[in-house]
Amino acid sequence: MKFHYYPETDSLYIDLSEKTSVESREVAPGVVLDFDAEGHLVGIDIDYASQVVNLSRLEAEALPVTTLSLAAAKA
Repeated sequence: MKFHYYPETDSLYIDLSEKTSVESREVAPGVVLDFDAEGHLVGIDIDYASQVVNLSRLEAEALPVTTLSLAAAKA
């Protein structure tokens, strides 16, 4: 799972799978779910993310994470 934040558009994409999205559905204003060919959820796109979620904090509890990678924002 990867979180991608795009400050120029204030959008947050949560990449849940490496599979390709073939269908997208807007489920709420500015919130789009992406699905693969089998209908499985592969990503979540949130427009105006800073107005919808708290981007200053990320918490995880009891996740079976084996690798954690933090990348600096590109200038």
